[in-house]
Amino acid sequence: MALLEVRDVTLRFGGIVALDGVSFDVEEGQISGLIGPNGAGKTTAFNVITRLYKPDSGEVLLDGSSILKAPAHKIVGKGIARTFQNLQLFRTMSVLENVLLGAHGRGRRVGEKEAYEVLDVVGLRERALLPAAALPYGIQKRVELARALVAKPRLLLLDEPAGGLNHEEVSDLGAFIKTIRDEFELTVLLVEHH
Repeated sequence: MALLEVRDVTLRFGGIVALDGVSFDVEEGQISGLIGPNGAGKTTAFNVITRLYKPDSGEVLLDGSSILKAPAHKIVGKGIARTFQNLQLFRTMSVLENVLLGAHGRGRRVGEKEAYEVLDVVGLRERALLPAAALPYGIQKRVELARALVAKPRLLLLDEPAGGLNHEEVSDLGAFIKTIRDEFELTVLLVEHH
């Protein structure tokens, strides 16, 4: 059985059909991708999965159970965490403070030790006390990833993880995603513009 099943999801915004009968499965432990041009509905599909949008029809199942009745603030508690195409960091807070917030959605109290363990994985321990706004864009994306990882998700949604990265950072990204998938025992679904 697939960890995530998206079944015939349709979403309209007025007269615009953003998703038209979208269906796909993501098997547990896989790294899967939604690839397409801007405006194809990739981020909209993520927003349906994370309950930011309610589809007009269709179904989204996690472990065979519908998540469409769950409010958005309960999705992290179901084991789904995400990053955003446009960074959603608290810019005046430190890297460590941003990461600590990631576990809040699961109702977990996370100590600094656990947050530093995640920061080690993404290579940011030495920058833990810096304000997020003081970091280059590519590093801020790693802060957002650490915040998602500290929530201990089963399914990690990465919205355009290569967006805004330089050539060197992009070339390392694939291996890094495999590393975090294995280390955190995740299933990963990512969105990329082709």
